Amino acid sequence: MKALILVDFENEWTIKSSEYYVGDITSVLDNTNQLIDHCRTLGYRIIFTTHIEKGSSGPFAGNSKNVEIMSSMHKKSTDMFIRKNKISPFYKTDLEKELKGVDEIVIAGILTNLCVRSLAQDAYDRDFAITIIKDCCKALDEKTHEFTLKDLKATREEINIVGLKEFLKK
Repeated sequence: MKALILVDFENEWTIKSSEYYVGDITSVLDNTNQLIDHCRTLGYRIIFTTHIEKGSSGPFAGNSKNVEIMSSMHKKSTDMFIRKNKISPFYKTDLEKELKGVDEIVIAGILTNLCVRSLAQDAYDRDFAITIIKDCCKALDEKTHEFTLKDLKATREEINIVGLKEFLKK
């Protein structure tokens, strides 16, 4: 079985006044929605994670609009939703339980260098086959995004890092 894990596609990243604003991510969202639709038709388990900062009344504050999944995302009530308080989506969540029977995961998300990287590393250590869709991920800047993907590939060569078009051809 396969799963698509969508890491932290939350409103916080798109709020211009937020210190976590990542800029215009229209193309990342469009690509990611194509990815979701493709994986859904192939029967993938669809899992969204959201980051909530414990005790915050500002960025990533629980029960705020900032931590809601972006309304443009192609989410369904049948998808799995994992709330997390740390960088790793595995830390003190039900993610591992939700991945029972899954042997391959596909990853898209924000930020490439934090939560996406942490998920990939932790999933690698749990022996999942991993594909990261590079144009469905975003960091605060392109240099950080590119370096993170290059470093992940250099240190864990089994991780497959591809663009959306290449992935859709499979």
